[in-house]
Order: sequence, then C-alpha cells, then structure tokens
Amino acid sequence: MPTLAIVYGILIDALGVGGYIATGSTHKTALIPVAFGSVIFLCGFIAAMMPKLRMHMMHVAALTGLLGVLGGLGMGLPKLGKLMAGTAERPTAVILQIAMGALCLLFLVFCVKSFIAARRARKSD
Repeated sequence: MPTLAIVYGILIDALGVGGYIATGSTHKTALIPVAFGSVIFLCGFIAAMMPKLRMHMMHVAALTGLLGVLGGLGMGLPKLGKLMAGTAERPTAVILQIAMGALCLLFLVFCVKSFIAARRARKSD
C-alpha cells in the first residue's frame, strides 16, 4: 500500500502541475491537487520508511483521498452538464476537478480493499 500511495501522490501532483501549466500559470487554484497529492505521497513515503507507522499513515492517506473525492467530484460533477454543452466558465478547471476526484476515488477503493484484507488477515492469525 505505501508504494501505491507514492504512485498516486505523484499522479495527483502531476495533474495539479499540469493543470497549472495548462492554464498559462495564471490560476493558482489549479495547484490545489498538489496539496492532496503531496499529503498522499508523504504518507506513503513515511509508511515505507517507518513500518510501525504504516497503518496510521495509510489511514491519513485514505482520509486525504476521501477529501479529494468529495472536493473534486463535489465541485466538478455539478458543472459537467455545462462542460458537455460547451458553456462552462472554466472548462479546464472542471476537467481537473473531475480528474482529481476520479484519481482519489480509485485510490480510496484500493485503500478500502487493502484495509479489509488486512483485517481479515489479522482475524485468521
């Protein structure tokens, strides 16, 4: 799981930096995904370096992923209709919000599956 968190953190960071560049480096809010990606990345890195903290760091990473889902999809999906109609005020922002929400959702699904597997493994021991 720590390696997956590191990979997803880098992907979400790349999304934020790419969005910032795509907007002509004028909209600082395009860097919001970098905050989420950096926390997820750091949690994965710390979990990999300090196995005793792995469970706690992965829970923090999962919580960050959940907030990313709520923020990304919560902001982007209501604007999806306007994006599809071509009338969205800032189409790049809507795309970035939905992409961040989708990446975070996928990460969260992997986290939940891992947590369930870990619990079952503890019960069987």
